[in-house]
This record gives sequence, C-alpha cells and structure tokens, in this order.
Amino acid sequence: MRIPATIVIGIACLGAPAQAPGQVALHSQGLHGYIGFTADQPPDRAEYSAGISFYSAVWPLIDEPLADFQIGLASTWILPDNADNTDTPLAPEGTLARQWPERGPTWSSVFQTVEGGLGYWARNHFRYGSPKFSMNATPQCYDYEVGSPGWSFFYSNEALPDDRLGIAQLSNRLLIPPDGLPFEGEPDGQFLGYAWMALPFTGPTAGDTPTGNPPTGDQSWTCFLNTANFKGPIAFYIPETWSKIGALFNYPFVHGRGLDTRPGVAGGGAMEINTVPRLEARANDGATYTKIPALRFPVDENGEARLVQDVTYYSKAALYDALKAWRDEGAACSGRFDPAGAWRCELTTQTTQYEQAGSPVAAVESVFDTRVFNDGAWGLKWLDSDIAPAGHFPRYFKEVDGTRVAIPEAEVPADTGLADAAFPTAAPGDPYTSPREGAWAEPGPASPAFTADLLDGSVVTYRWYRFVDQPSLQQYDWDEQKKASLQALVEKLHASWPIDRDYMAPLRTGGLVALDPALLVTPPPGMEVGFVPIVTGQRARPADPVR
Repeated sequence: MRIPATIVIGIACLGAPAQAPGQVALHSQGLHGYIGFTADQPPDRAEYSAGISFYSAVWPLIDEPLADFQIGLASTWILPDNADNTDTPLAPEGTLARQWPERGPTWSSVFQTVEGGLGYWARNHFRYGSPKFSMNATPQCYDYEVGSPGWSFFYSNEALPDDRLGIAQLSNRLLIPPDGLPFEGEPDGQFLGYAWMALPFTGPTAGDTPTGNPPTGDQSWTCFLNTANFKGPIAFYIPETWSKIGALFNYPFVHGRGLDTRPGVAGGGAMEINTVPRLEARANDGATYTKIPALRFPVDENGEARLVQDVTYYSKAALYDALKAWRDEGAACSGRFDPAGAWRCELTTQTTQYEQAGSPVAAVESVFDTRVFNDGAWGLKWLDSDIAPAGHFPRYFKEVDGTRVAIPEAEVPADTGLADAAFPTAAPGDPYTSPREGAWAEPGPASPAFTADLLDGSVVTYRWYRFVDQPSLQQYDWDEQKKASLQALVEKLHASWPIDRDYMAPLRTGGLVALDPALLVTPPPGMEVGFVPIVTGQRARPADPVR
C-alpha cells in the first residue's frame, strides 16, 4: 500500500474535514448508491420463478487495484417468495439480521438471498485490472455467507466450518477459486452471461424432527456461465443449505420458506457502489473539496454504455422438468434452456441518488443518466457536460450548504493539493487455506495436488474428488441410494454436456468475455466423468527473482 507523503489518514466519520487548509486527508464513504434497473414481472410471477439469466458487461472500472474499494458491477438479488407472510419474523432470534429492526416485521429481505456477480470487493486478496466473478449467498440471515465450494465471500482466509459449506462443485472443467474468477486480457465492455436456475439434483425430503433433519425441498440453485471459452453449469447451492436454519434455531415456522422450496424472486438489478475511499481538503478560502478514484465506463461513439441485456425469467419448463425426467431415468436432457419456459423482461430505470459521507451528491445527473436503449439493453448515457468526459464518473466535489456538488477538476483550487494526491493501492492478501481433516479428508480426494497460475497473480492448489465425496456434501446423513442417484446424474451430465455450446440463449448484441484460461482444466485419466476439481488453497505467486 502506498500513501503519498502529503496525505494524512483521516477519521472516517461523516463530513470530517481535513485538519488544515491544503492538507489532504484520506477517508472512507467517498460514494454510495445503486445504479439500477427494474425488470417487469411476468403475468404469472409464481410460474416464472425457477430461474433468471442476463448478460452483464465486463470492463476495468478503475485504473489500478485500490485499497478499501468495493463496487459491484450490474447484478441481481434472488429472494424466496414469502409474500404470503406479512407479520411473522423469518429471522429467528439470535441471528444477525434480527438485530436490524428496520427490516421488520418479517425480515423477508434479509432472510436468505442469492447475490454475488461481477465486481471489485474490499476483501479481495488478489487484485488485478479487471473485475472478477463470484457467487455469493446468505443462507442464514447474514450470519455468514457462502461464496465458493470452500469459503465465505472473502471474509476469512480459512475455509468455512464443515457445517457451513454450502456449494457443491458441479463442473469438471473449471476451477472455482475462493477469491473469484478472473478474466483474460483487457475486456472493455464484452459481456458475461450468467444464470441462476433452480434444478432438482436431489428429491425433496419430509424431514425428521427428532433427529434434527428439517424438511427440505428439491431446488438446487445452479450457476451457469456463458463466456467465449466456457459455457455451462459450474456449481449449485445444496438444498439443505437453506432448510437447516429452522432446525438449527428450533424455529419450525421457517420450514418450507427457504430457497430450497419457495419460488425465487428477482425484481431487477444494480451496480452497488459500496465502499469507495475519498480524499478531502479545505482550500484557503475555507471551502471543502473532495476527490474519489477515477471510475471509467465502456462508452461507444454515442456516449452510451450498455451494461446489461437480455434479462430473462424462467419457469420449470425451461430446464427443471427435463432434468428431473433425466434424473428419474427418462429421456436425456441437453441442458439447453427451453425457450418455451422463458419470459424476456422489459426494463425500466430512473436517475440514481448518490451520497458522500452521508451528504447528498448533486450534479452527477448533468454528466450522465441511466437509460433503457431501443434494443432493450440497460446502461448509461453521457450528456454534454464539462464536469467529466464521456465514460467517466465525476471525480471532484465541492461542499455547498451540506451537499457535495460535482465540479470539473479546473474548479478545484490548487492550494487544496487534491489534484496530485493519490489513493492507497492494495497489496496481495494472505493465502486462503483449507483443513487437512474433517470433510476435506474423509472420504478425501482421489488425486494428489495440482496447481494453476492465474492472471490475478495468485497460485491455486486443487485436488480431484469424486463428486459425492467433495467436502460440502459430507455434513449430511444421506443414505447410499441418494448419493448413488446423485453421482449417476452428475456422471451423465459430465459425459454429455460440453463446455462449448450455448445453454442460455446467445446474447443479441456485442461479444463475450473470456475467462482466465488457467481456470480451465482437463480431468486426469480415469476421472473424465464423476470427479470434480476442488480448490484447496490460493496464495500469492512468488515474485520472479531479480537477475
């Protein structure tokens, strides 16, 4: 991390000024807001609640890896549909979310979610130019999050405890590192297609209250990717991930109300501007000025940035029904999403309201605004303004009567020192580690360790496990018949679902981004089907020796 000598570390409190004119202080809360869109709902929302897909643009939002910086690129949130409950808490006493009274009386918005997506996260350990893709879910009222087959959403170097592992690795051709999936080259607005589909890899269970096994539905929320060099499903959330909260807290009311059973609701999406540093200084005349990092967007010759397209909801007719029939020894399932079960959304949008250090931000809407374009894509349109050039978010602000007003750099007094002040960059983080006991060791891997060097400067270590022997599945007391049925289904999938054909519908305009080629692996001889590469660690790649 580097901090220029002219900068002092400021206290990250609302509106705290620099200590003296011309002295630049570093603070948090540089920008907050949701640049978003709303997707209209199908006539029968309950029917089209088994999946959602869309294409989201990938580009380097920032010029260099920054410390304490977090912005998610356009993504969505999926929640279980509990609209029939208007007064009973879904968050049991003792959960983190139950401490947020503003979410009451039902706490439905913080009960369970599938989120994640593209972005830059403050807790990333290995940063490079472009964003990364990561899954994420909150199965227990934000008590913890599950972002990969072994780890949380960057919250800890250590793997999740065995009983909190929640993702089953499905692909036998793609590594899923705990720090997210990097991309090849320098993408500049190419699209990542991805989908969440509720699929029946296992059947529902009635549960057994005396033994603590809750009733569980058959919905495995499965992540599909569509890129230039990989297409298909990568992993799914095990249904018990959602159902066990009721047994854990002895709270039967939530049985049958989680994402293992309920329809999934997604009403739109957004870029979530979460954690952005700011530099602050006072001019000699007493006025306060601030600066945020340069944020760049991929604009065309018309000043337009297309960020999301082809938002689609799915019914069970899209894939669930076909996979269930295949699981039950029926006709083979291709994995392609049947258009008969797809409902493409119309999008709407509105001007975003931003905040800086708790104060409203003004004049950004004179630089750019959100748009839904004629082809149905959603994004941003730059206007004729001298505050910032096309494709750039305003960087400088002046405090005027409690409002942070966006201004051109030319209007920032030189005596503030802001123009030459730089933000701290991020250093590589600690290694991600996994245990050599418990679910990781029993039954254990079927191969020695392999490594892959990624473009984010890290080295990933992985081992091949038989699918049903992977760590996340060991916490459940499944009988041999259930495990054999699941293993057989996955073996059929591995044998017949290639990584070079479309599963979700191709995007209508633009090109596809490519994943880091080092993420793509080939099963060892004898493990071509039914085995998956489980990442067991990730560390910074040693620097090349000085010659």
